[in-house]
Amino acid sequence: MPATSKPTLTRKKLIDLLNEDLSREYQAIIAYVNYSQVLKGAQYMNIADELAVHAAEELAHALTIAGHIDYLGGMPSVTPKPVKTSEKAEDMLRFDLENEKETIAQYRRRVKQCDELNEYALSESIREILVQEQDHLVALATALGIDPPNPGIAD
Repeated sequence: MPATSKPTLTRKKLIDLLNEDLSREYQAIIAYVNYSQVLKGAQYMNIADELAVHAAEELAHALTIAGHIDYLGGMPSVTPKPVKTSEKAEDMLRFDLENEKETIAQYRRRVKQCDELNEYALSESIREILVQEQDHLVALATALGIDPPNPGIAD
C-alpha cells in the first residue's frame, strides 16, 4: 500500500470513536450537574439554571450515541472522561467551554466519518446533537462575556 493512501474507516473504528464521544457526554453530564449546583453569585444564577438544562440535554445525547454504538454492533462505554472542578465559577465555565469546543470538533469529524461509511441516518442524528452543543458553547461564552470560539474540526 502506498504511504499516501489513507486507511479506510471501518465500523469497528467508528464504534471506538463513538465510544470516545459517549465518554465525553458522560463527562458533560457530571460536570453540568455539579457546576449547576455549586456556582455561586448573583451573576451566575441564570447560567447555573441553564447548566441544569444542559445536563438533561447531554443525557439525551448519551442515550442517542449509545444507541448508535449498539446499532453498529458495539458495546457502549461506561466510563466518563475526567471532570475538572474548581472553587471558582469562571474556571468551571471555562472548563465547560473547552469541553464543548472539543465535543463540537469531534462531532463535526464524526459526521464526515458516518457519511464515509454511508451511515447517513447516524450523521443526521449527530448533526442534531451538534445544534445543541453549539447552543451550549454560545451560552457559556455569553456567561463568560466573550465571543463564542470556533471549535474547528478534529483531525
